[in-house]
Amino acid sequence: MDSKIKGRFGFGMMRLPKIGDEVNIEETRRMVDYFMANGFNYFDTAYGYLDKRSEIVIKEVLASRYDRESYVLTDKLTHLYYEREEDIRPLFESQLERTGVSYFNYYLVHAVKKENIEHYRKTRAFETVRKLKEEGKVRHIGFSFHDQPEFLDKLLSEFPYVDVVQLQFNYLDFDNPAVRSRECYEVCMRHGKEVIVMEPVKGGNLASLPLGAVSIIEDLGSSPASLALRFVAGFDGVKMILSGMSDFSQMKENVDTMRAEKRLTSEEEMGLSKIVNTINGADIIECTACRYCVEDCPKKILIPDLFSCYNSSESAIWDAEGNYSSFTSGGHGKASECIRCGKCERTCPQHLPVRKLLEKVASRFEF
Repeated sequence: MDSKIKGRFGFGMMRLPKIGDEVNIEETRRMVDYFMANGFNYFDTAYGYLDKRSEIVIKEVLASRYDRESYVLTDKLTHLYYEREEDIRPLFESQLERTGVSYFNYYLVHAVKKENIEHYRKTRAFETVRKLKEEGKVRHIGFSFHDQPEFLDKLLSEFPYVDVVQLQFNYLDFDNPAVRSRECYEVCMRHGKEVIVMEPVKGGNLASLPLGAVSIIEDLGSSPASLALRFVAGFDGVKMILSGMSDFSQMKENVDTMRAEKRLTSEEEMGLSKIVNTINGADIIECTACRYCVEDCPKKILIPDLFSCYNSSESAIWDAEGNYSSFTSGGHGKASECIRCGKCERTCPQHLPVRKLLEKVASRFEF
């Protein structure tokens, strides 16, 4: 028997609260309990999240404490963690063990884009995931996607048996030529595929807006995160909206928003258009802090944190220079110490020119 989804709001276990470098288990447990108590039960993880700790945290704060049929769990097959077709099943079994469950409700081929599709094809990833579904070890299958709509259309024709597509979808990327969320969503609708939304607040970027956009939000009498969530909730075919929350206050605000599921007013829609223009006019690095770039950096540069410092220096939200110093200590490289190997750019879902952006960060803080 498959667990049933409650509501359309999911807990993305990528950006959990921390104490230093460790996950704050007590705070995370409190967030999970509040989430479940308020009628939501969908959780999303992946092998590499939180430096490969997210799945283990799932076992500690969720699987060991709640009946399996009371929650829905999504995990993913990531190309970075296996080489051959015969490696997929052992990796999958290790994910079941790490999370403490006997099956996954959803299992997705992870972060699909042109740069990694040949690996997935060569190793028959989609076919193997489909077989896992036939065996009852997975209830639903799909893929998360980071590329252009034309390529998405091709994939859905090549693998028509997938159930869902997980898309980056938010009001800033809706017509962004680098992401094209609207067109990707429309491709899914044409193929009859339900959409799981990731990055509705764009890694927190849409919750910490430039000063010019903040005044627009205040005039609307809302909050940045609430508007971002309500924007994506207004689209048909959106099965689930994920949010990666890093403290209890974020959880509470998002739960309050998604329990109401109140559609945007015409005034709020106009306000969002003004906010998009304000953000696009600011010198902001559109990093979502997924942290894929950090794992293999030879100089141990905390790239997302340095980008956050740069963005904060633009909006004057907090002590950007002081934080830059802390993020470049303890063995972590400065932006200027980048050796331009390009590993970061090969793993970036946003297709950012990371090396050039690090030069810009270095010029802001180091010279």
